[in-house]
Amino acid sequence: MAAADIAGAEMRDAAKADTVLVIDDQLPFRQAAAEMLGHLAGYELVGEAGSGEEGVELALRLEPRIVLMDVRLPGIDGTEATRRILAARPRTVVILVSTYPRSVLPTDIATCGAAGFLPKERLGPETLAALAGNPPT
Repeated sequence: MAAADIAGAEMRDAAKADTVLVIDDQLPFRQAAAEMLGHLAGYELVGEAGSGEEGVELALRLEPRIVLMDVRLPGIDGTEATRRILAARPRTVVILVSTYPRSVLPTDIATCGAAGFLPKERLGPETLAALAGNPPT
């Protein structure tokens, strides 16, 4: 295959990729999520944020299809950030994540508009695809 053909195929694949923004105050989680996304066909990491406010700003500017959002963030929490993102971009799929068990998290995680909640240790290709509405590749 010629170099131009390869470049064209890569551009078509990138055009089909679901764009993902990771919002989490824990750098190791952001790095792990970036590493996972880097190995998955069909997903492209477009940005990272460490606070709720920064995450909302990036989501509105970058317009990702999927947002991985920590529930507990400095500044506004993940549920409020989710509301703000979805108010401006209702087609965005927000997936809430946390290291804490659901029983100790704010009760509004069920009503903020997020597509779902996952404990961070359960985040993987299959769970991401299921919550984002995509078959795993």
